[in-house]
Amino acid sequence: MVNALLTDAKSKMQKTLEAFRHELTIIRTGRASVGLLDAIEVDAYGSRMKIHQLGTVTAPEARLLVITPWDKTQIHAIEKAIQSSSLELNPANDGQVIRVPIPSLTEERRKELVKHVGKLAEEARVAVRTIRRHVVDQIKTEQKAGETPEDDAHKLTAEVQKATDEFIKKIDEALKHKEEEIMEV
Repeated sequence: MVNALLTDAKSKMQKTLEAFRHELTIIRTGRASVGLLDAIEVDAYGSRMKIHQLGTVTAPEARLLVITPWDKTQIHAIEKAIQSSSLELNPANDGQVIRVPIPSLTEERRKELVKHVGKLAEEARVAVRTIRRHVVDQIKTEQKAGETPEDDAHKLTAEVQKATDEFIKKIDEALKHKEEEIMEV
């Protein structure tokens, strides 16, 4: 039971870290990233679909995304979805592909994005600490019930704290990297 608690906690912390990193890929930095369009849904074939389900997204240049739809009849639907998104992008199509130029960010917008990324990082840290708190509470409950010896409970609590520190450090590293990417002109 002791190892199961620790393994489960690490698994949940890893999922939190992956979710945070995914959120970071969606944030526009003034540089083309194929993950930038991941959150956009297109009305196609009578349902909502992600852009990557309708075609290939590539970044041939630092400030350009190119979408090559598999079904050319969906070009206008994809273009409309990008225009109506909150990313403030203006795609252009030539009948075969959609080109999405990525404009550079203003200094004010960069600072807003850094603040937003900081909030996302704090939410991820809080989630990791919440996981730790739940596991430590479970350990204490098992200890009081006599299922886990006191020494094992202390060791396990220390292991959970070590894992928590490890994941918070990874979140901080991802945050620092994204902040540098955002502030890069």
